[in-house]
Amino acid sequence: MRVLLFDIDGTLIQARGAGHRSLVRAMRDVFGTAGAHDGYDWRGKTDPQIVCDLMREAGVSEQTVATGLAECFDRYVHYLEDTLANGHRVDVLPGIASLLAALETHNNLFLGLLTGNVEQGAYAKLRPTSLLPFFRVGAYGSDDHDRRRLPAIALRRVRSLTGRDIGLADLTIIGDTPLDVDCARACGARVVAVATGQHTTSDLAACNPDSVFTSFADVEAALRSLTKP
Repeated sequence: MRVLLFDIDGTLIQARGAGHRSLVRAMRDVFGTAGAHDGYDWRGKTDPQIVCDLMREAGVSEQTVATGLAECFDRYVHYLEDTLANGHRVDVLPGIASLLAALETHNNLFLGLLTGNVEQGAYAKLRPTSLLPFFRVGAYGSDDHDRRRLPAIALRRVRSLTGRDIGLADLTIIGDTPLDVDCARACGARVVAVATGQHTTSDLAACNPDSVFTSFADVEAALRSLTKP
């Protein structure tokens, strides 16, 4: 069995800044500042890493951040859900719906999520789309702030659900940033990169993924790559 673990933002969907704005609002509520968020590179980071980095740079103590982190993410999810419920558009990226439907027909594949989003934030972003039912398991930023540790968490959950002796080499991580590639390389997983986020195909190719796509609009080409044994 091969396990395909998809990133969310820039890979499956484009939420048009809803998450960014909601988290900035939550940080200001809880910590009194959102730090220098406009100059910070959010791409590929877990949500807790983003908050910790920004608050550290803003001079907020680690103890204050640790104490306030749960409330910050509760507020973030509330603001995000409220934004999406009020008509904010979430775009499913090219080819994704058809690709997931095709992958689901393969008995030897297991689809999951591996994302820096906290779990409830991931659900909030995917709920307005038709995509959430495709994914049977996930590993999230709320599980660990270090993206490199998420594949092992996903693997444990897949093993628990399937009862099968699946290893890290049986994982394929699909994402749109160099940090997705780094995450896969750090654990020995296969990695497919797609330039539907904010990195170019050249940026991603420089990280040496197993495959790189401009988008998944060519569903047949993506299927060939993702269904390799």
